[in-house]
Amino acid sequence: MSSTSHGVHLPAEGTLPPFTGATAWLNSEPLTPEGLRGKVVVADFCTYTCINWLRSLPYVRAWDERYRGDGLVTIGIHTPEFSFERNLDNVRPALDQMRVTYPVVVDNEYGVWNVFANHYWPALYFVDAEGRIRHHRFGEGDYERSEIVIQQLLADAGAGVSLGDLVSVDPSGPEVAADWGALNSPEMYLGFRQTENFASPGGMERDLPKVYEAPEHVRHNHWALSGDWTAMAEATVLNEPKGRVAFRFDARDVHLVMGPAADGSVPFSVSIDGAPPGAAAGSDIDGDGSGELIEPRMYQLIRQQGPITDRLFEIEFLDVGAAVYAFTFG
Repeated sequence: MSSTSHGVHLPAEGTLPPFTGATAWLNSEPLTPEGLRGKVVVADFCTYTCINWLRSLPYVRAWDERYRGDGLVTIGIHTPEFSFERNLDNVRPALDQMRVTYPVVVDNEYGVWNVFANHYWPALYFVDAEGRIRHHRFGEGDYERSEIVIQQLLADAGAGVSLGDLVSVDPSGPEVAADWGALNSPEMYLGFRQTENFASPGGMERDLPKVYEAPEHVRHNHWALSGDWTAMAEATVLNEPKGRVAFRFDARDVHLVMGPAADGSVPFSVSIDGAPPGAAAGSDIDGDGSGELIEPRMYQLIRQQGPITDRLFEIEFLDVGAAVYAFTFG
């Protein structure tokens, strides 16, 4: 079954399933498909360390703010990638800091993910007032069409929205769109389960402490450890002070998902091609490269201002207990 909403063909892709297996709700009492009838729903799969979701968040927030009064209900579905993202004491403050005020389903056991048959962060599902999924978007981008779909579904439901009058956003920090033309480095996991391109001599020792050395030259899109580390399935953890992680990258931005392995903070220092980053410092460090690892999340460490080329990123942790999970780039 399909229908045309104000000139755009939006086939029915199924019905909004129940939020089966939700372990908690944030910012709302539990919601149901039946209780949402008469409302237009945007369901947004997220996890708070995902750079792709973070870069889409300014638009989702803006749509919620503009159209909530017209009958839009935005529902975040927080399905964790890393184990620490299952902890509500991490999730709540992270989403608060990101100004997520709409309802969020905590989907720690992937029940909602599975009932949607979802495979992506972010993934947006657009549901009409009769509970039918009418459009979806996997990944970043296509924000104009997504908002036009929202407007048209609201207009179909009788809301007096101005068709074609779209939101404008002014993102900052890691929410700024990637420089896709200069992005030549892939996401890289740092636990042994998914890592690739590990360059320290002798390879990675699984679940056992090992003193690593970085090679004299780290090749393009390869990474290395130096110091005493334990490589575990989803993260690699520093056992002694002054451990380093190096990555030769080619992108505007460098992000690192990391956190303290125990209570307390870990000071660190970042360099690029052996020097302090200066004007290339990301939003989570100072120009001299100094920063502090306080909670588990994604840290923006480098945002380059000039021409983008192959460069060596290094981070040194000055105390024990740093757990590093994944590099992402922008």
